Amino acid sequence: MSSIIVTGSEGKLGRAVVDRLRADGHEVHGLDSRPATPGFGYTRIDLTDAGQVLDAMFGVQDRYASVDAVVHLAAVPAPGQLSDVAVFHNNMLATFNVFQGARRAGITNVVYASSETVLGLPFAIDPPYIPVDEEYDARPESNYSLVKHLEEQMAIQLCRWDADLKIIALRFSNVMYPEDYAEFPGFDTDPKLRRWNLWGYIDARDGAQAVARALAYEPRGFDRFVIANADTVMSRSSAELAAAEFPGVPVVKELGEHETMLSIDKARRLLGYEPEFSWRDAV
Repeated sequence: MSSIIVTGSEGKLGRAVVDRLRADGHEVHGLDSRPATPGFGYTRIDLTDAGQVLDAMFGVQDRYASVDAVVHLAAVPAPGQLSDVAVFHNNMLATFNVFQGARRAGITNVVYASSETVLGLPFAIDPPYIPVDEEYDARPESNYSLVKHLEEQMAIQLCRWDADLKIIALRFSNVMYPEDYAEFPGFDTDPKLRRWNLWGYIDARDGAQAVARALAYEPRGFDRFVIANADTVMSRSSAELAAAEFPGVPVVKELGEHETMLSIDKARRLLGYEPEFSWRDAV
């Protein structure tokens, strides 16, 4: 059993991650900026305050006394929810404080939420190939995505400074819960409705699986993984969608009928990640 901090524990992905890690037998300590609510106890914190973050990495009285690992999920979750400046300041500063606080406290196992947006979403400019993966340079197209890219660059340098440090960036697709799946059949009316992320998604429970596997991943240093479900949100075949909507883009592998175009091959190979849920089983 490990003692694990989860920032953004009250968020859409955070709730599933907390449930998964607790089910795996870990002691989980939530940090979130929201007012306290009944149920899972967590500590209210302002992650843009370096002092609060550093203090929390060493323990919180009456909650926990030590920390083995950090899962950092807290952020303004999408562009447009606050001003560009507010998104940049909040997300960049919070992530720096979490990384720096963990290092100061001697915590060397950090997993955090990067984003599919660094792949070039919303793909107004065609991707270099399909399925997209971790092998080409980041293409941030929004202020939110720019921060995600800079966070990855920061993590690379921090791991270069400290050979014992591990930081894993999980480039999550659009997080969904089973109750969201009732809307999925409607996407078939117009493929352009979900063209912006190559018709991808991530079931929150599979996202939580990826976090658990990234925490258990042994190699030190920085690495990044695209995390999506194994299928698309569409009933049309993936090959048909790619040909119709991205006619000039090379398709570099034979696609299964509904295979994701956000490649999870690397996560499968190195993390042992394998999605267990699909909207097709719920609708």
